[in-house]
Amino acid sequence: MSEEQDYKTETGENHADGCTCEERATAGPGDPCYPPVTFTTFLLSLASSAMVHMGETPEPESGGFTENLPLAKHTIDILGMLECKTKSNLTDDEAGLLANLLAELRMAYVKKAG
Repeated sequence: MSEEQDYKTETGENHADGCTCEERATAGPGDPCYPPVTFTTFLLSLASSAMVHMGETPEPESGGFTENLPLAKHTIDILGMLECKTKSNLTDDEAGLLANLLAELRMAYVKKAG
């Protein structure tokens, strides 16, 4: 069975690109289909942005590497604020992910900022 056949295509289930039928139906031709917005995807998006700003990951559009440490710090600070503001309101998995992301990003920032 091919990987594409592993995905069901009935309403509410995933296509080969990971999108549900509802998501695919609302996307225009050629438009990207993004994963549903969850707290986890939001955290991962912010962490990815911080990595791009630190020059650790290429920019999605250009594929080039740039460094903007003040913006990286700001993004890491946003994640820290979210950790404080959501304390006791997250699942164990969400809290663990946030704590791990912050530890990794802060360590990477300290190495970059010297």
